[in-house]
Amino acid sequence: MVQVIPGTTTKTIASKQICQFFEQTPSQNGVFYTGYPIIGTANGAFPIDSILLSPTYGIVIINLIEGKDKDGYEDLQDESYNKMEAKLKNYKELTDKKNLIVPISVVTFAPAIHSITENSTDADYPIYTQDTIGKIFDDLSTTVKSNSMEEEDFKKVVSVVQSISTVRKNTSARKTTKSDSRGTILKGIEDSIANLDVHQSRAVIETVDGVQRIRGLAGSGKTVILALKAAYLHAQHPDWKIAVTFNTRALKNQIKEFISTFYIEQTNQYPDWDNLNIIHAWGAPGGGEKDGLYYQFCKAQDINTYKDFRSASLNFGYENAFEGACREALQNMSTPVGKYDVILVDEAQDFSKYFFRICYNLIKRDKRLVYAYDELQSLTGNNLPSPEKLFGKDEAGRPLVKFDPVNYPSQDIVLETCYRNPRPILVTAHALGFGIYRDEDSRIGTGLVQMFDNKDLWEEVGYNNESGTIDYGKPVLLKRGIDSSPRFLENHSPVDDLIVFKKFADGHSQANWLIKEIKKNLEKDELLPKDIIVINPDPKSTKDAVGYARKELFSMGINSHIAGVSTSPDEFYSDNSVTFTGIYRAKGNEAAMVYVINAQDCFKSLGGLQTVRNRLFTAITRSKAWVRVIGVGNDMEGLISEYEKVKSHDFTLDFTYPTEEQLQKIKLINRDMSEAEKNQVIKVNEDIGNVVSSLNSGRINIKDISEEQRIALIQLAKQLNGEE
Repeated sequence: MVQVIPGTTTKTIASKQICQFFEQTPSQNGVFYTGYPIIGTANGAFPIDSILLSPTYGIVIINLIEGKDKDGYEDLQDESYNKMEAKLKNYKELTDKKNLIVPISVVTFAPAIHSITENSTDADYPIYTQDTIGKIFDDLSTTVKSNSMEEEDFKKVVSVVQSISTVRKNTSARKTTKSDSRGTILKGIEDSIANLDVHQSRAVIETVDGVQRIRGLAGSGKTVILALKAAYLHAQHPDWKIAVTFNTRALKNQIKEFISTFYIEQTNQYPDWDNLNIIHAWGAPGGGEKDGLYYQFCKAQDINTYKDFRSASLNFGYENAFEGACREALQNMSTPVGKYDVILVDEAQDFSKYFFRICYNLIKRDKRLVYAYDELQSLTGNNLPSPEKLFGKDEAGRPLVKFDPVNYPSQDIVLETCYRNPRPILVTAHALGFGIYRDEDSRIGTGLVQMFDNKDLWEEVGYNNESGTIDYGKPVLLKRGIDSSPRFLENHSPVDDLIVFKKFADGHSQANWLIKEIKKNLEKDELLPKDIIVINPDPKSTKDAVGYARKELFSMGINSHIAGVSTSPDEFYSDNSVTFTGIYRAKGNEAAMVYVINAQDCFKSLGGLQTVRNRLFTAITRSKAWVRVIGVGNDMEGLISEYEKVKSHDFTLDFTYPTEEQLQKIKLINRDMSEAEKNQVIKVNEDIGNVVSSLNSGRINIKDISEEQRIALIQLAKQLNGEE
């Protein structure tokens, strides 16, 4: 069937009708776009009205006429053909000597014209009405010279038309001499990840006059998609004010590079950065790089509630600083001030509902807001609520945002295919992140650390339940298929090389092993420094934790840096330098070889187990080829034990889905706690321990405890035993 992906266009009626035609044509294959692509020319952007990419017919450009005036349609067909041919001939892989490997056809669709006589048109310039469009495939069969494109050739054509080929390509100079080195393997992987799939294409191109949500696993392309969507909207609507925002400052340059590459390839021009802002979420006075959406909101409201991180931390606590600042600003809001036509939010799982409401109030009338997230990558321990709860209610008590999945499926797009992580790495990250094979917690009756609120989400993100339907309290066996986890991502290396878990006696031994391995990666494996990331899960200890290793590497002539510390906060990678980083700056970035050090810190935690497990998940899923998870002590032994169970289950998730009661206990027991709450829990446990010890040893008699306290203890004991 033809996958129909409608984009933004001024020819709304003709566009809607041609989409309906292809949606009702199940006998054909391919991808059909409206409002896409945009071709860069010497005179700027040249938008294509609509296009069919077909393995049978090649490229079919369909120009649209919105009204009844068809004058000059022949010239437009010629121009469309010439612009497309010129674009494609820039790509050597699409040519055979002087000829393109793909046929190009151009036709016109004019649904408002009721009849067109054969004598009034030129056979070389086909034009169809609502009544005659059904003949298009019969006509193409007689005019297209070749109707048997090879699958690989068709993929190349799709890649070029999507303009994703240069965005995905690693621009670093990679010279390899060994056919089996990691560097050579990496080249092959990068060349294979060329095309956007249909879900990604839809997320980039389909535009909603309202709120749009994009959900996907780590490595499903969310950051690339948001960048391409911003560039696409900017090309189609250069007068719109567009903002792209994010939580991790180290993503800024990467997002800017994606947008620039895509926009230049589409339009042959540079973006207008006055209208397309890549802007921090927080911000500060001073303008330029310091600007941020929260600061703009405070400034637009003319309120004196702006707080920097220091003052917000003092008022609302270190962990809740930004949430508290946003909440206070909203409480003092007078009138919403629309500044942007579109706001796109990456890493949405790390923002509170108050920041989303600030964004909502910064958007003009149509409220075009796009947010992308992966709930398991939340480093705050919070899950995003539904759109209805996220954006709040109007004065009449009605939700400001409500999704309609039946009539408007593009409001909520789920990306099920992972194009970064090999399947064993992704499944291992999920198993450890959720605690699938963790020893049972007797208070809950399961070892699970967390679980999706929506049990069907497992299948939406690419897992198949081999046991049938996922249901509460029932066994499940979740497995990733080849569609959701392409096998070329893992077939290049044996499993025991894709993933290594290793325990050391102490931190010094861990660091020495790390140094030796990095040296080997650079000298023998033919990897580049930018191919290596070393991640410390604890964001507060990174500088001290990596100091010795960096010093020793430097003595060997190997440069390294701590992202955002020894470089600009907006930079993550640095030329000819290995990246060391804490977990927060690692988010959204990737590398071929990832080292997760001090992983033992993610095994257990009082008040925040979900958070530390999410840190481990996020760190592991930065890898697009190989990962090494290393640490010290008994807790590292515990992680290794969990990994061995994942491996023995052939990288599937085999567990009993928690009951609804267990889900509530999982959230309660593994919840995040403030330091004060943790201290209170520790103190209460110590006090109870002292009481029990004193009673058992005879230091005090049960009669020494007041009747009121004894009754309270009995009631508590009954509750603990589930009697009440």
